[in-house]
Amino acid sequence: MQRIRIAVIDYGFGNIKSVINALYYCGVEACVIDSPLKISGFGGVILPGVGAFGPAADFLRTKDFDKAIRDYVDSGKMLYGICLGFQLLFTRGYESGNHEGLDLISGEVKKFEFKDELLKIPHMGWNDVNVEDSLYTKKMFLSINDRESFYFVHSYYVIPENLLCISSTCEYGLKFCSSVAYKNLWGSQFHPEKSGKAGLKILSNFVKEVGR
Repeated sequence: MQRIRIAVIDYGFGNIKSVINALYYCGVEACVIDSPLKISGFGGVILPGVGAFGPAADFLRTKDFDKAIRDYVDSGKMLYGICLGFQLLFTRGYESGNHEGLDLISGEVKKFEFKDELLKIPHMGWNDVNVEDSLYTKKMFLSINDRESFYFVHSYYVIPENLLCISSTCEYGLKFCSSVAYKNLWGSQFHPEKSGKAGLKILSNFVKEVGR
């Protein structure tokens, strides 16, 4: 049986090492790629990321990664966006300006704004998520309990137009979308690679879908 190969895109904004280690734990061959020409050779792709929306989106366009990622998703192969990589899947982000994302999911990325001074920004640490009920959600959260805790570090949150793509929500001053799962496109605001057994299980479920 051919071993599953997952590409982790290195575009200068990702926490690559922890993602690679988590994928190794899941028993797959994980490869870091920094060229859009290499993406088509993998069964699944992860777009990680830590940093600012605008510079990251600009870098993807400059390196032609934006087109390669869209073509990859259009081919039917699995893509998972993590944290900033998750936000980049959306149409537009408003971090220090107005920036175009990959537009794989219609929606916006906006900053938390709280009147309650006890709610610090960024939202950082462990928080429970509420799992939504849909076909693709069940695949992403297979064998994971509702209200499981995951690790977050973010100041911006996504607002999808299509509520059916939301696979989980989280509460932090407001109810926000913490992950999506729709067909071959998955993403999470939380870091599965830093979220213990539950996070590793989500990555294992992603690998399982890649191998179908």
